[in-house]
Amino acid sequence: MAPKLLLPPRSPKLPLVLQRRSTDEYTPLPHHPLNLPAVARVRAEGPENAARLSMSLSDYWSSRAGTAAALRALDEAWGGGFYAVPPEAALDREAADGGLGGDQLVIDVQTHFTADRAMFADQLPKAFFGLAESVTGDMFKGLDKLVRTQADALYSLAEYLRCVYGESETAVAVLTSAPASDGDYKTNMLDNPEMFGTRELIERLSGTGRLINHCVVTPNIPGDIEMTDRWSDWCRPAGWKVYTMFGEQAEGFMNWNAPAWTLDDEQSGLPFLRRAQETGVRVVCAHKGLTFGPDTGWNGPSSPKDIGPAAKAFPDINFLIYHSGYEPRQGDKEEGPYSEEVAHQGTNRLITSLKEAGVGPGSNVYAEIGSTWYLVMAHPREASHVMGKLLAALGEDNILWGTDCIWYGSPQPLIDAFRAFQIPEEYCQRYGYPQLTETAKEKILGLNAARIYGIDPAATKAATRNDDLAWLKAALDEYKAKGTPSAA
Repeated sequence: MAPKLLLPPRSPKLPLVLQRRSTDEYTPLPHHPLNLPAVARVRAEGPENAARLSMSLSDYWSSRAGTAAALRALDEAWGGGFYAVPPEAALDREAADGGLGGDQLVIDVQTHFTADRAMFADQLPKAFFGLAESVTGDMFKGLDKLVRTQADALYSLAEYLRCVYGESETAVAVLTSAPASDGDYKTNMLDNPEMFGTRELIERLSGTGRLINHCVVTPNIPGDIEMTDRWSDWCRPAGWKVYTMFGEQAEGFMNWNAPAWTLDDEQSGLPFLRRAQETGVRVVCAHKGLTFGPDTGWNGPSSPKDIGPAAKAFPDINFLIYHSGYEPRQGDKEEGPYSEEVAHQGTNRLITSLKEAGVGPGSNVYAEIGSTWYLVMAHPREASHVMGKLLAALGEDNILWGTDCIWYGSPQPLIDAFRAFQIPEEYCQRYGYPQLTETAKEKILGLNAARIYGIDPAATKAATRNDDLAWLKAALDEYKAKGTPSAA
């Protein structure tokens, strides 16, 4: 069974930073006891703050000022030193922009939407559609008629364009997807031709390179590895997306009639990597962590234990580790510092795999933090450990920004929270963590992905800075007339 989702109503009751959201990949988590006073404070002060800014309460929660209020409350609840937010940012738009804004190039390497196939209501886990309440609603500025014409449009391309490009500072997004039941890609949220068709649509109308696409490969299903030759030519993917947890070892809807596999096994993983080399598309994005349930440890189906050996064997392939091996906390438990006792749990698994294979910082392995950042940002002590460990093990050149949006709506609050976040000096001295400097943040938010995907940072910043987004209306009109784009 897919996880049951717990999401806020269409008009948000809190800023995103303090909301209890979930995706199809994990169940909702309760507020940490330390966060309850922060929630109460933000709720109590919100109406007055919104009134002073002449905003509705839901608009205030969704604004940068609302994010600032939540971050300040969180920082105080956890003892301070985690979020640097000026006190006036919760009540002044210019102060909020000054405190949480920035001019970094933002490249989001993990974004999603769902095709408008009517069959989704039955074929996809119904959990997906519970997500929709938090994405549309009062925040939709004038485009809502285009996405409310059918029930399954709440995660449509129209919503994607609004959230990613219209309401965030994302310059370039990577559109990705997941495997489909028993290899039938028409039951997937997006198939490979649809991801490429969306890229073609946006390229044709914007001309600014705002979107690049993955192709999903399921190496443990017969015939999929052979398809990579065709897909590399036809769909022009920027990378291959794989999920090792889908197969006969999995539970619930992840369980297929297909053998278990890892990136370093002789039956599926190694043949796939050799074929990826031959295609010339040498970026492999592997979902690791978020196992749809409790952390299953070192030998679990989404464990990153295979990453070190695979990266060592294929130094000319870049391995992007989606979610960094993180598993949602159970109860009040949270990730702490790395130690031998916990070496086979959460993100520590990735670090252990790299250590055992002799793969160090600056290598061909990159940690992606989509959903991971969402899950730890309201737990700044855990966020400090997770980010600190990744910085120490992989280096600031090998961490990638991703958000898993549009499952969380607009990614802008996630961007703003990351800009304001800092690892306290006490943690750096006690645990040996590097500081999360402004230079490191700039690399993580976009420059690292630009290097991997061959994006010119200066040219992209200039193009997006001058982009009036007029192409959004043309893209929405074409979507309304023709449905989800596809190269098929």
